[in-house]
Amino acid sequence: MSKPLILLAVFTLLALIPGVRSPETGITEKRTSVKQEVTDDSLLTLVQYRTFQYFWEGAEPNSGMARERYHIDSNYPENDMNVVTTGGSGFGLMAILAGVKRGFISREEALVRFRKITGFLSKADRFHGAWPHWLYGETGKVKPFSPKDDGADIVETAYLVQGLLAVRQYFKDGNDPERNLSADIDKLWKEVEWDWFTRGGRDVIYWHWSPDYGWAMNFPIEGYNECLIVYILAASSPAHPVGSAAYHKGWARGGAISTTAGGKYGYPLRLKHNGAEEYGGPLFWAHYSFLGLDPRHLRDQYADYWLENRDQTLINWKWCSMNPGHFKGYGPDCWGLTASYSVDGYNAHAPGAGTDLGVISPTAAISSIVYTPEQSLNAIRHFYFALGSRIWGKFGFYDAFSEQKEWYPQRYLAIDQGPEVVMIENYRSGMLWDLFMSSPEISAGLKKLGFKASP
Repeated sequence: MSKPLILLAVFTLLALIPGVRSPETGITEKRTSVKQEVTDDSLLTLVQYRTFQYFWEGAEPNSGMARERYHIDSNYPENDMNVVTTGGSGFGLMAILAGVKRGFISREEALVRFRKITGFLSKADRFHGAWPHWLYGETGKVKPFSPKDDGADIVETAYLVQGLLAVRQYFKDGNDPERNLSADIDKLWKEVEWDWFTRGGRDVIYWHWSPDYGWAMNFPIEGYNECLIVYILAASSPAHPVGSAAYHKGWARGGAISTTAGGKYGYPLRLKHNGAEEYGGPLFWAHYSFLGLDPRHLRDQYADYWLENRDQTLINWKWCSMNPGHFKGYGPDCWGLTASYSVDGYNAHAPGAGTDLGVISPTAAISSIVYTPEQSLNAIRHFYFALGSRIWGKFGFYDAFSEQKEWYPQRYLAIDQGPEVVMIENYRSGMLWDLFMSSPEISAGLKKLGFKASP
């Protein structure tokens, strides 16, 4: 389908959301039997298109990077419109590639944006090759995430590199400007000193380093949570690799990461989810590391990661379906607990007493579509047709809502928007998985750690 036809289909759908005037068409219509007439494919294109715009139209203009947050309903004190996120921008890089795939923009338009982003990243503050969590898009200077977190963040750097490598692979065999972009990305990738973050060769990787406070944050990255991609990239680095002992002794806790007692509702968990062994953690643990890292046949001595992620997602869905907290709106078509905005700030929502606060985060169900296509598609339809303009805006579904509290903030976060576009594309075509996994360094790194990544 040509780009004009794709956009016509998208704009037609935009006009059908109940009671909403589409800025693209100027049409306002009431919902009738539209829900039954709209195909899953059309709805997925619509969600991708609107959400992709967070990283395209909504990007910080000087850097081209993804803004950390975007508020429509208020001037929240942290709504610094020039603050960009490194990890969220890594997700955004992959979302832009999906936008090319879907015809939202051209390959040439994407190339121009990627050149802007990589040029910015090459000059921005880095610490031993690693970027901080936040940067000022106008200057490239670090914005501290917390008082002592004013330097390198190796986890956010890993999310950024995951996206950069997908872009490198996409353009590596193209024309001269495209190959030059791939070469620039290769240089940035090789400059990250993953081994520095072992603090002199310890058998674990540490999350933060500050030029002012050194290792004061003292946060070793141990599993299981959202950080698997850090160890994969560290093992795969061609210039500053980390040995396999850090993975097995640090991340896998000397084997203590394994469990035979985890899980709920007949869905077993084979890994000890940090602090959430019975129900599993928030669903971003099944998303962030696996936007490029393909879980479909990924397994090592500790787990089959496809089964782990699928079963964690099904536990999350089942919990919301059963609704033990008796929250208004919850059900088999309205589910999804993950880290997001919450009624009182920000919270890592997850199944379990004390961690389920009655807040649904659309990204949780939407980004899980690769694991639970039926349940996720049902949720997307419910979000769009039943809740409509209460949770839908210029960049797709808002970050979170609570029918229990009648709370519908018009706010977005990059780290939640990005996985929606990327995982929908992986569900539809496997594009981002195929690109990232085509990196020869990743194949070598997985082998080094004892992974099998094929049927």
